[in-house]
Amino acid sequence: MSYDFECVESREQVKAFHQLPFRIYEDYPNWAPPFQFEIENIFNREQNPFFEKGQCERYLVRNKGRVVARFAVMNNPPRDEVLEPTMGGIGFLELENDQQLARSIIDFAEAWHYDHGYRAMRGPVNFGENDTYWGLLVENYDEPPIYGMFYHPPYYKQLLEHTGAEKLDDHWSYKRNFDQPVPERMKRITDRIEGRANVSLRPIDMNEIHRDAEYIREIYNEAWSSQDIDQREEEFTELTRDTVRQMVKKLKPVMIPESVLIAFVDDEPASFIVCVPDLNEISKETGGRLRWWHYPKLLWFKRRAKHLRSLVYGTKPKFRKMGLEALTFTRGIQFTKEAAPSLEYLEGAWVSEKNWLMQRSLEALGCHHHKTHRTYKWEF
Repeated sequence: MSYDFECVESREQVKAFHQLPFRIYEDYPNWAPPFQFEIENIFNREQNPFFEKGQCERYLVRNKGRVVARFAVMNNPPRDEVLEPTMGGIGFLELENDQQLARSIIDFAEAWHYDHGYRAMRGPVNFGENDTYWGLLVENYDEPPIYGMFYHPPYYKQLLEHTGAEKLDDHWSYKRNFDQPVPERMKRITDRIEGRANVSLRPIDMNEIHRDAEYIREIYNEAWSSQDIDQREEEFTELTRDTVRQMVKKLKPVMIPESVLIAFVDDEPASFIVCVPDLNEISKETGGRLRWWHYPKLLWFKRRAKHLRSLVYGTKPKFRKMGLEALTFTRGIQFTKEAAPSLEYLEGAWVSEKNWLMQRSLEALGCHHHKTHRTYKWEF
């Protein structure tokens, strides 16, 4: 069987790129489409700063004129070269249940990378940061995906592994029901930490949102450029002011202030957590689109959202081991439960299987590991 590969360039090809998953997942009711504008921003040279140093192309695969798969190939030499071996990437893969098709896609991707000087690649990955749209779902197909995380049919794992893919790493998602009480031990620890004269905590101030977003950016850049546990900090990319402004613009309409907390030590921004309502609940209702007539739905969403995702968190290195993570997580659960009673559960996504410190912290709060997303590698 032969397949035709088309580089996505025209408006019709972009449309086909987004339409294919609706056919792939028609028998998978838990699937939710990501917002199309977010995916398009990843492939937009003006919106995505990774194009400054890297390359990314996306393709449709046809069989007798019918679209049977899609994917993207990408590289970013400054980030790829810190890996051993140096690895490019493949991502945004959707395909029919056809082993020959999977083999043809991997062969094409390997040839693309070989032509660009690479001898290995990893995937599924995103042409951007690894906290969204990264990894293949390999555990728990019975629950919907949380915002920023992909859902995949179970057969994807078998297809990829039969192409010679080897596990590179796993990232876990943790879940906690909001009707579950906070453990008494965590309450005592949190009260003791917050009782210190030089420690304070507050929700983000919506009237000074850009000032507080800058505090968060400051903490994030210090925290993730210097990690206690080896999490590939060489791949860290500094969070820029422009990126933060874009995030604020996107998330402000649905933000629950009580789920975005900043801790201070001697009035210095020290630790934070950002949680957001699960926007997949909206994208599922709108088919992945966000038109002007959807905005009333968006504005009322935070009052009826059922799921909350912890999006990002961090503590400056000099303030670690003070218990500030316990403070922000515990108070975040308590404050959010009171502010948004419709919420059913919190999902903390993208916790490395190697990050035992974060795993223990989440388990101490009553969270449990319930999903796994895997990244594979191919050497050629």
